[in-house]
Amino acid sequence: MAKNRKMLGDILVENKIITNEQLERALEEQKTSKEKLGKLLVRQGYLTDEQLLEVLEFSLGIPRVQIGLMDINPEIVKLLPTTLISKHQVLPLSVNQGRLTLIMADPLNYQAVDDVRISTGLDVVPVMASERELEAAIQQYTALQVDSKMEKLLGELNQYNYGAIIENEFTGLEITDDAPVIRMVNSLLKQAVQGGASDIHIEPLEKDVRVRFRIDGELWEVLTLPKKSFPAIVSRIKIMGNLDISEKRIPQDGRTRLMIEGREIDFRISTLPSIHGEKIVMRILDRSNAIISLARLGFSLTNEERIKSLITRPHGMIIVTGPTGSGKTTTLYSVLTELNNPNRNIVTLEDPVEYSLIGINQVQINNKAGLNFPAGLRSILRQDPDIIMVGEMRDSETAGLGVRAALTGHLFFSTLHTNSAAGSIARMVNMGVENYLLSSSLAGIVSQRLIRRLCKNCCQPYELEAETATQLNMTEYIGKDFYAPVGCNMCRNSGYVGRMALHEVLVVGPGMRKAITNMIQSEDELEKIAISEGMITMREDGINKAYTGLTSLQEVMKGVLLGG
Repeated sequence: MAKNRKMLGDILVENKIITNEQLERALEEQKTSKEKLGKLLVRQGYLTDEQLLEVLEFSLGIPRVQIGLMDINPEIVKLLPTTLISKHQVLPLSVNQGRLTLIMADPLNYQAVDDVRISTGLDVVPVMASERELEAAIQQYTALQVDSKMEKLLGELNQYNYGAIIENEFTGLEITDDAPVIRMVNSLLKQAVQGGASDIHIEPLEKDVRVRFRIDGELWEVLTLPKKSFPAIVSRIKIMGNLDISEKRIPQDGRTRLMIEGREIDFRISTLPSIHGEKIVMRILDRSNAIISLARLGFSLTNEERIKSLITRPHGMIIVTGPTGSGKTTTLYSVLTELNNPNRNIVTLEDPVEYSLIGINQVQINNKAGLNFPAGLRSILRQDPDIIMVGEMRDSETAGLGVRAALTGHLFFSTLHTNSAAGSIARMVNMGVENYLLSSSLAGIVSQRLIRRLCKNCCQPYELEAETATQLNMTEYIGKDFYAPVGCNMCRNSGYVGRMALHEVLVVGPGMRKAITNMIQSEDELEKIAISEGMITMREDGINKAYTGLTSLQEVMKGVLLGG
């Protein structure tokens, strides 16, 4: 690798892209950061991705390709194990007369070329692509493709003798680490993490077992497993999650933690009895991506200013609301990280604790031991807290204690499941909170939900027609450019890559306090008052993000305008 770095550095210096001094500084930092030299130089601002590709193409004569425009055959991708693809950030493109064309971000990575040559037995012809494009394409193909290694495992699963495993299920004997069942489970977990999945679904059907990954909010079928392997797979996953392998009649919940590609990954395991066997869902919690700064949560500038004004208050109740899986916990963790300092005592009460936050006291609910939300919150109030976060207000007792905490000088955060910020006020009243107490304690409400981001590689602009604009009550946008999803290799032909949140931030002002005190519970009336006091509705936030090309109007309509 030293040779690689020197050659790349020499090329950049010879072409006067960087100076010798800049190269020396980068090489010195590289000793500790362990980054690739090109990526490090880009991060330091010495050159851009485009400059790096241009100089390598000119100096080495290696052609550059645009992955989004290439017709990549999934069968060619299977020539390389996903572990090798992820390790070296390479992607097979085509094979012709014993020569494998290999897409690389770093064509000077000779170790990658040698490993691919040894693995495939083919000569390697490198071509270049931008690192961003390549990362997106690798995530797509490794997430959903069954490579040659996985196909071999499927063959072993079909031929394996499961009798011994089933006999040992109840004796506590461990399955050997080289058993196909263990290797298949490990491969599925690794493939899901590499592909950016949020959940793994393992579902027994009548004749076989379906495995699906949830990626960007959508479920994608990955492979089918033989039905006879299912009892052993369930037992293996239960052992990993410290669950009772002999109990098949009731749902169970557990969790496990694994190191995958140098990252600590938590898996939250849920089993559910069905007519064909126990359905398993594993939620993937990537600790390296757990904490996101407020600036990266996708708030508009106005909404970011409003939420910062809320969280810097000395006391009051702040509610984050939205449907299941809308990123409420991520938002709360980001807020707590922003507020975390040695001068504050921050305590959370969660079920479950999803990520460990350094410097914050996190309490796990344990209903069997009597530690539920009301009991835990009472105890926290005796712990001299400055800031309290309760994972969810599920009952009137917890809501009442939260109001009490906010009124007695604490900053109190929690979540609710409602469709809008204004709807949370009626929900709190319905939970038994007195109007005059709610109007005094409530500082603000953040409502959010997730929608998909447009793929930048293939989205196409179009002018909004008058008929559509009229139907959507958007006549002020007639003739304006919006963007439509198309589909390409970069986005699994879906037109979308990744997700983002839409928000509305309701800051309780004088008009809203008066309305709550006067027992106005109509969601429409409360929303009108919130808008008059500066709230941008989720609908408006969505349209603004569609207009700037971050998402499509179709996605906003599905998520907000039609109440999806």
